[in-house]
Formats: sequence, C-alpha cells, structure tokens
Amino acid sequence: MAKHGKNYLAARAKIDPEKLYSPLDALELAKETSATKFDSTVEVHIRTMLDPRQADQQIRDVVVLPHGLGKTVRVLVFAQGEGATAAREAGADMVADDDESLKAVEGGAMDFDVAIATPDMMGKVGRLGRVLGPRGLMPNPKAGTVVSADDMGRAITEAKAGRVEFRLDKTANMHVAIGKVSFDADKLFDNFAALMDAIRKSKPAGAKGVFLKRITVATTMGPGIKVEPNEALSLEVSG
Repeated sequence: MAKHGKNYLAARAKIDPEKLYSPLDALELAKETSATKFDSTVEVHIRTMLDPRQADQQIRDVVVLPHGLGKTVRVLVFAQGEGATAAREAGADMVADDDESLKAVEGGAMDFDVAIATPDMMGKVGRLGRVLGPRGLMPNPKAGTVVSADDMGRAITEAKAGRVEFRLDKTANMHVAIGKVSFDADKLFDNFAALMDAIRKSKPAGAKGVFLKRITVATTMGPGIKVEPNEALSLEVSG
C-alpha cells in the first residue's frame, strides 16, 4: 500500500469518503485540498458501466472548455502546400511538411500537446503510430484533428482555446483535465458542466439508463472527491 505524506493525509481528512458531493462543492473542495506547491491540474475521472469491447458502447468526442485549460497549448500540424500555409497563418507552433520534419517528430525532437493533420498527410502520419498513439496524439477524424486546409484555422484556434478530447479507455474509464487549481471555482464549474454536457450528448447507442457509475474530481497528487453522477449528468451549458 502506497504511503502518503502529511499534506496528502491532511487534505484527505477534509473529505468524507462516503459522501457524494455536488459538482460545485467538489470543485471547491478540490481547490482547498490541493497539496502541491505548483499549480496543479484539476482532473475528472469517470467510471462508466459501458463495455469498451462493444462497438455500440464507445465514447470518443471533443469539447471546447469555455475557460481553457490554463496552459499554453503547443500545436503541431502535419500538412503540405496550402494546408501548411494555412497552418502557419493560423498560429501553428510547428509544421511537419517533409520527411526531415517527420523524422524529427518520430525521434522525439518536437514537444507538442496537440497534433492536427490534413487528410492527404495521414498516410505518412500513420507510420508514426507507435510514437503518437501511446501519447494520445495521433490525429483522428472523430476527434476533429484531421481537417482540410479550409478548416485548419478553426481547428488550431479551438485547440489553443481549450479543446480537449475525451474517450473511453480499455478499462471503461475516462480521464479528462478541466483546468488548474488557480482557476476560480465558478470557472472550473463552467468547464466541468461543458464536459458533462458533451458526455451526455455523446451517450452511445448501446448504453442503458445512467451509464456513468462513478465520477471523481481530483487535483494532481491530491485525494479524490466523489461527485453525485445524476446531478453531474443533468448539467447543461447555456448559450
């Protein structure tokens, strides 16, 4: 069993492990119990009742968080010609448009948070699967990261503004960052509500009833705080 420091134990003592908190109360408590010296990330961990082996029980989508993630998002674009030009004009941090730059990505020489590609580049990008796949960085049409040159500006703007992907993993869980501890609780709540609204709308065809078993909010290295699933799923985004 892992040993925890006194800061973690003091934080955990403030949380009732049996209680299901309202989303706002949980986020306020997460801020209060953050025990790191740096500005921790606030994460939502969701246990579903879905079977990830079934095609009609998959979840993979994106949401633009209204207040972003509180960090600078570095965007790499795989494109040539018109797509590469559009990417540079839209503020891409890096553009991989030839074999040399593709080798640089494969070798880990480029540090980025989001990868976007034009359809014509996916043949070459596919060869980087073993590098991009494990990091969740492989461009994918369902995630909105394979786009035409005409849509490049929107894709890059959304990525930098706080566009995040959520997807079901092999253990039927989802893990999504929604901001930083330094955010006001109201801003974290807005981001949480946007995520839950997107998940509710992405409910797969094979899901029966309330398909979220457990929702936990936690900060980096902080204790988990359970959220009332029905209340979380009922949140809607106005506007």
